[in-house]
Amino acid sequence: MKSGARKDHLHDVRERWPALVELPNTKAMSDERDQTHLRLRIEGFVQAVGYRNYVISEATRLGVDGWVRNRTDGTVEALVSGPNGAVETLIGLCMKGPPGARVANVEMHKAEPATEKGFHRRSAI
Repeated sequence: MKSGARKDHLHDVRERWPALVELPNTKAMSDERDQTHLRLRIEGFVQAVGYRNYVISEATRLGVDGWVRNRTDGTVEALVSGPNGAVETLIGLCMKGPPGARVANVEMHKAEPATEKGFHRRSAI
């Protein structure tokens, strides 16, 4: 991804959800010692399209800890925990989803850090 495209993506994330979560600015992203821990609730057509596998794959690639699960109301829930830049990138990927998914909204709330290393699938609730 070109750096200009990344800046545009970061701008889009901040513009769309400024009140839900304070995302780091581009300068702060270079300091990977800062950690972010968020609970996500993804709404839209996000079940039966490989969405959880997509999140697991991308989170693992980015080195983000946490979990993902389906909810009986048709949403997908995830806990994401890791360096600010990696979590921010994963949020952007969750907003897009895999081919076939149609993400309508991503709610973000502060959370406690993941208790396990790695990224896992949890049972649906």
